[in-house]
Amino acid sequence: MVHRIVHCVVPTRRTLPRVSTPLFWRVLMSIDRGLVALTGKLEVSGDIPPELLGKPLLLASNHIGNLDPFVLIAACRKVGINPRFMLAGGLLDAPVMGPALKACGHLRVDRASANVGEAMHRAVEALQKGGDPIAVYPEGKITLDPGMWPERGKTGVARMALGGDIPVIPISQWGAHEAVYWGNLHVNSWKDLLPYLTSWLSAVRKRPTFKVHFGKPVELRDLSADRAGDARRAHERIMRAITENLVPLRLDEPDAPRFHDPTRPTTGSSPWRPA
Repeated sequence: MVHRIVHCVVPTRRTLPRVSTPLFWRVLMSIDRGLVALTGKLEVSGDIPPELLGKPLLLASNHIGNLDPFVLIAACRKVGINPRFMLAGGLLDAPVMGPALKACGHLRVDRASANVGEAMHRAVEALQKGGDPIAVYPEGKITLDPGMWPERGKTGVARMALGGDIPVIPISQWGAHEAVYWGNLHVNSWKDLLPYLTSWLSAVRKRPTFKVHFGKPVELRDLSADRAGDARRAHERIMRAITENLVPLRLDEPDAPRFHDPTRPTTGSSPWRPA
């Protein structure tokens, strides 16, 4: 598969949706682009179909490391979209950071609660009112598969897509795992931050390549939110599209990543791993 590298896609005011991007979020996205440029080299391939710009849109990406949300934001800006994220409730409840994230227009989801369905419904409503696309990690966490292929994930993105008749763009990324270690589950002191800081400083010196590919919209028109099993089928199509587009990004690392993160456990498994 040959991917088209987007070398100089410069979003214009006409390209970007105007209706719902808070100024504070636009400022933070500009800072993010500088951070990503400082840390490594960004390569973006694929794009968003012009007819989908400014319309309800879901972005479904694999999750490989702590830096990849920042890389994803920079890549989205390069193809002319301003993503919002569905975030865990704990992040939005945090002091200082929580109110800032809310001010940026990000949406809340508590995966372990009974309100997940309500959160999905709110996301669909927000998309149908117009505005920026919503980025979601179907896996819900950084993959712990030994080969760093996507883990099974959940059907939330598929259910939102079918319930609101919203297109899904599969996004595959590789390389961001080399910039910041997996680290610790809990940060209790400044010493717990050292793995993140030391790995990031090493990346600034080595400048790894961050590859992000925007795939074609996943074909879901033959599926229905009201038919049993279709959410699972939609989820499988989304995950397989992400995985298929990931293969060309890591042709020289088909089985396992060359980069070794000593802090990252390998307790997960991927049902999507190519044969």
